[in-house]
Amino acid sequence: MQDLLEDELNNLGLIPEQCPCDEYLIYIQLLEEWNQTYNLTAIKEPKQIITRHIINSLSVLPYIKGMHCLDVGTGAGLPGIVLALAQPDKKWVLLDNSQKKVRFLRHVKHQLRIDNIEIIRSRIEGYAPTISFDTVICRAFAPLKRLLQQTGHLVTSSNQLLAMKGEAVDDEIQVLTEHNFQIKIFDLPSSDLGAKSKLVKIQKLN
Repeated sequence: MQDLLEDELNNLGLIPEQCPCDEYLIYIQLLEEWNQTYNLTAIKEPKQIITRHIINSLSVLPYIKGMHCLDVGTGAGLPGIVLALAQPDKKWVLLDNSQKKVRFLRHVKHQLRIDNIEIIRSRIEGYAPTISFDTVICRAFAPLKRLLQQTGHLVTSSNQLLAMKGEAVDDEIQVLTEHNFQIKIFDLPSSDLGAKSKLVKIQKLN
């Protein structure tokens, strides 16, 4: 497991010795254990968790801007837990409305002693933070049109919304015929074992 993780980190251009590999391996173990009872993710095999969850989450590291970040619909902590461990200087809020997933996140936070995350159970529409986030990110959360509707109160002209999507995202963008946003699409690197994915960067125009 560790060898695979280090190989995948190298392929991503990251230096394993500078990454929290031990924490990632513990997280994978915790996710595997909880999946047996709570079905937190569809992917349950540890090797696939590395390639399709850990590495996929880390592939967006170059696009994370600012010090205050929000992971919308974080689920089992993807990508929020992975990115918070990689960037301990940034403050992360992990938002999800599922009680079982929030319980898991709190367990992970306690087990790994992650000080730079705050876990909140709430629907995105009802979430009213006291601060403005620099980066709002989500992974396979909702179609772009609905995502923009649900996160509209969180996106400003001075921050960014990042949506991690599959290859068919072009169809979702075509639906956005009327919008006041600048939209850019980036291909995310992936391993041979991982699914291809794209990152949609959305910024509100003045």
